[in-house]
Amino acid sequence: MQNIDKSGEDELIRLLLKRQSELNSLLEVTRAINKNIATPVLVQMLEVILQSYLQVGKFRFLIEDDENFICISKYGGAIEPVSVLHRICTDLSKFKTATPVASHSDPILKTYDYFIPIYHKNKALAYAFIGDFNSSPEMLNNDLNFIQTLINVVLVALENKRLFRERLQTERFEREMELAVEVQNMLVPIRIHKDDGVEIDARYLPHQNIGGDYFDFIRLNEDEFIWCIADVSGKGISAALLMANFQASLHAWATVEDDLTNIIERLNKIVLNNTKGERFITLFLAKYNQKTRLLNYINAGHNPAILYSNGEAIPLKLGTTMIGAFEELPFLNQGEIDIDPGSLIFNYTDGLMDYESQGPKSWNEEKLLKFVLQHGNASPDSFNQTLLEHVNHVTKGKAIDDITLLTLRIF
Repeated sequence: MQNIDKSGEDELIRLLLKRQSELNSLLEVTRAINKNIATPVLVQMLEVILQSYLQVGKFRFLIEDDENFICISKYGGAIEPVSVLHRICTDLSKFKTATPVASHSDPILKTYDYFIPIYHKNKALAYAFIGDFNSSPEMLNNDLNFIQTLINVVLVALENKRLFRERLQTERFEREMELAVEVQNMLVPIRIHKDDGVEIDARYLPHQNIGGDYFDFIRLNEDEFIWCIADVSGKGISAALLMANFQASLHAWATVEDDLTNIIERLNKIVLNNTKGERFITLFLAKYNQKTRLLNYINAGHNPAILYSNGEAIPLKLGTTMIGAFEELPFLNQGEIDIDPGSLIFNYTDGLMDYESQGPKSWNEEKLLKFVLQHGNASPDSFNQTLLEHVNHVTKGKAIDDITLLTLRIF
């Protein structure tokens, strides 16, 4: 009788010690999680607990990652390809709890003792395989429950780490957009201007908070002024900073260079050096002399500005290709034209022509020319407003890119 009691006491002591080890293990993992320990260290702790406390000789741990599964822990036995393990998991998708698989017909699966799936609202978050598992029959359920609990704790920690990284990325992106908007706002000059030689109205409609469009007007002296409209490839802070550098370079060279071709060549080299050919800029650059009434312009891969004069609408197409794409521009032609008093020059970016849900012939360059012919005598402000209303009526769709309008009336 005393021997039986002694045996029962020993078993109780072993159970209590085991439970104490389990609690200590969970406490260690929880402390590590609270210290935001690195993922590899956390996974290593899981492996040590499985091997040392639970005598799990073989282990595979797969977690869901962007609709795929990756194996973040594996030890013991021959290592299988993740694709093979994932295929086995898919075949066992009907099982929602720990399932014995040692007698399974699959040659790989039967090398393990148990398959442990982890689900949340019918979505598989992780799968585990354990093999060479030395647990006594009376402790089996307890050990399996503890393994599941331990895996769940680690999985929740990994998910929290992922959510934290995503939040940081989101906050970083939002801050980047805020900085880009600040830079963009500094780049946009006064949108209305009028003096004895010219009247200007500009409209800028970014598709998102920050776009890649840019326009500028520089009064060089009492007789001459330059204007530019441009579109940089890409969005965000890098595009905004590139455009800021472009604006500074344009202002610097416009005040010392009389020839537009020299300005364009210098701008091309500057953009290429800054971006290594990974970004480019299209632009229309023009210079007007009020005394000679001569307009010089270069269209660098941009939508051609439209000159309205004496009942005609003429696209200004001469120029070159985009800047920032080639070390040497393959061709460079400067346009030159006499401007009659009262002429209107309309500049725009390609966002004006691109809309969602647009029919194949609802809005195009030919119809834009017809609009200019019909409204070319309007003031720049009225012209821009009427054009935007007209486009909204014709396309009945949403713009898919930034829209910039820059309209000048030369007296």
